[in-house]
Amino acid sequence: MFAVFRDLIRYNIEFAIGLVLVGIVVIFACLSFFSPVDPSLIYTTIPDQPPSAQFWFGTNSRGQDMFWQLSAAFRNSLVFGFTVAVLSRIISIAVGLTAGYLGGWVDRVLMFINDIFVAVPIFPVLVLFYFVLRNNMDSLTLALIMACFGWPFDARLIRSVALGLKHREFTRHAVFAGMSTRKVLLEEHLPYVMPIVFSTFMNNMLWSIGLEVTLAVLGFTNINNPTIGTALYWANSHSAMVVGVWWWIVIPVILMVMTFIGLFLLAMSMNEYIDPRSRLRRMGA
Repeated sequence: MFAVFRDLIRYNIEFAIGLVLVGIVVIFACLSFFSPVDPSLIYTTIPDQPPSAQFWFGTNSRGQDMFWQLSAAFRNSLVFGFTVAVLSRIISIAVGLTAGYLGGWVDRVLMFINDIFVAVPIFPVLVLFYFVLRNNMDSLTLALIMACFGWPFDARLIRSVALGLKHREFTRHAVFAGMSTRKVLLEEHLPYVMPIVFSTFMNNMLWSIGLEVTLAVLGFTNINNPTIGTALYWANSHSAMVVGVWWWIVIPVILMVMTFIGLFLLAMSMNEYIDPRSRLRRMGA
């Protein structure tokens, strides 16, 4: 994997730019661990102060320092997206590799379940879960629910790769050597799908963070938990642009765009790396 990252940074400018953008946002999010105030508290400072040397990102109408508020918000959103992506990758890897390698009725059953999840409309289901679990709908619960719906497309992609790996010589040698199915999948096949897993990981983070922002802006999450979406929800509730508190919306939107562009560039560059023709062309072959 280190060789892959080295080649991507060396030969793919999009990957380097995406890594820098995401790195800036991650560093900003990590600053929340050194916050002098609790980001959930309100009216801890003078409201509606524009960006200045004292308040780098200004303050909002709820009396919160926007720098520390947004730092905590981006930390929570990134952790949320990372959690959804990790859990859904585990499911997609397990389903895709198992279905592709075992085939037969196992493949048919798993792909039947996969197709059911593909057909389910995710947004209405999440709204329904919110009304059912309103008092218990925290970020972890929402992440677990979204992870259950974020794996089917990627599982089918991994399955297509596993179908080809099943008939390779090294797989036959591993079976003849007495390796169990679990060892064949984890030790022989998993390394071949890791570039796909990384690419879909970035795409899944984009999807999950974007959906969380949509739900939060509409008020379908815990609005007292600082995230990117809840920051925009409170800005909209207080009519920030109308009353002239423009930094309450503009600054989080800029940081959010940086995050989305960075994740998109990472995913796109990994997709190019997976394609041997584009990889060789970038390396000058």
